[in-house]
Amino acid sequence: MTSEVIIDAQPKEISIALLEDKRLVEYQREPREASFSVGNIYVAKVKKLMPGLNACFVDVGYERDAFLHYLDLGGQFNSYAKYLKQVQSDRKRLYPIQKASRLPDLQKDGTVQNTLQVGQEVMVQIVKEPISTKGPRLTGEISFAGRFLVLIPFGHKVSVSSKIRSGEERARLKQLIQSITPKNFGVIVRTVAEGKRVAELDAEMKVLLNRWNEAIQRVQKTQERPQLIFEETGRAVAMLRDLFNPTYENIYVNDEEICTAVRHYVSLIAPEKAGIVKRYTGKVPIFDNFDVTKQIKSSFGKTVNYGHGCYLIIEHTEAMHVVDVNSGNRTKEKAQEQNALDTNLGAADELARQLRLRDMGGIIVVDFIDMNLAEDRQMLYERMCKNMQKDRARHNILPLSKFGLMQITRQRVRPAMDVDVDENCPTCFGTGKIRSSILFTDQLERKIDRLVNKVGVRKFYLHVHPYVAAYINKGLVSLKRKWQMKYGTGVHVIPSQKLGFLQYEFYDARQQFIDMKEQNDKS
Repeated sequence: MTSEVIIDAQPKEISIALLEDKRLVEYQREPREASFSVGNIYVAKVKKLMPGLNACFVDVGYERDAFLHYLDLGGQFNSYAKYLKQVQSDRKRLYPIQKASRLPDLQKDGTVQNTLQVGQEVMVQIVKEPISTKGPRLTGEISFAGRFLVLIPFGHKVSVSSKIRSGEERARLKQLIQSITPKNFGVIVRTVAEGKRVAELDAEMKVLLNRWNEAIQRVQKTQERPQLIFEETGRAVAMLRDLFNPTYENIYVNDEEICTAVRHYVSLIAPEKAGIVKRYTGKVPIFDNFDVTKQIKSSFGKTVNYGHGCYLIIEHTEAMHVVDVNSGNRTKEKAQEQNALDTNLGAADELARQLRLRDMGGIIVVDFIDMNLAEDRQMLYERMCKNMQKDRARHNILPLSKFGLMQITRQRVRPAMDVDVDENCPTCFGTGKIRSSILFTDQLERKIDRLVNKVGVRKFYLHVHPYVAAYINKGLVSLKRKWQMKYGTGVHVIPSQKLGFLQYEFYDARQQFIDMKEQNDKS
């Protein structure tokens, strides 16, 4: 299996697609101005205690206060609280953590009102983004995640991933990490560290220590609260950190700045793979070029087809996600039981992909087509378990119930990805009134004339629906050629699959969006 990452950086948002054998399996999208909040570390004040829940609410600057349960404070909360006061007591000289005294662990049967006070400052990390009406979820157990290691301030042991089976390798890694870990730090050794040399692990240890030092220096120098003292890396780099593996053949980026950041990160974690990061310079939109746009439009929405007329219906509710499997117009000449099995096995393949693609979390209930044979039900369960092995999120799958339902729980860290694949009417744009479509090219020419002769933009790219682009480019003396003769050779027409039939977008030579919409467009 080969994997490719496609990163589409637009002026307002960044989208990342992971392809496995050219098939879209993961998709992330976030606004440019938004930060990837999971992993961010704050020094913030306790706003309200909730003794009934044994928890508190903390103001970290979000619209809704963040939730922190007593059991999430962490065993070393007292050590953190004391060290925080020591750091803030001297604004000139930083008190090193290696000299900090470790206090007894927090009692697990304690209460929040005996531990915290309203207005008290705490150092917390976001572990779950705001979802629906809920604010972020916090923890007091701070950690800095790297490719091979996870550094835990005030930790007291070195743990090795249970997925590393070899006892000899586990012992080697534990002994090696213990020899390079500073005092008052703990470390978790990740699975990908298996077989790595001491130089690679030591280099990452220094990077993670530097992140901690920079974070604590921000605490020392400023008094504003809440204060973001460590910001998780951008979505592109953060996704690569968790996903990167040797099967990656290419990472394509259409933005120079992000391409440089990704190449720098890959050169740190896998120097031999730095060459796979490539800057995409094609004129066609990057997602169109790699067939991502079409897969997004066909993979999201309420109904998802997966072959031979079969389809899934996916509904999202506040409490759970519900999936119904339908055989549709499948007419293969097989016994009913065999048809049901084939339909269900195909649904299991597509559902495993959909869970990763949409990042669906919480409880998922799947209504498969009823099967009478116990061995068929067991085969379906095993197929689902096998398909979910590629999923990084923690999950649990139960065998089919007597009603033919499969229950799945999947770790929920952020809201489920939902892409609206429905488009406004391509002729009236939702207004209910249309103008003659034969005049559309005249409207575009007026825009070009204004752009060239009034705004002064000589080189630009006009993105239109592929059918419209074909019409503009047809013939020896095409409409595009006429525009170039009249307004200069800087006129470029680009087909874009994401646009509706009579939609258009202008971009300058640096691929920056130019807003050419006017009130008189409606007249």
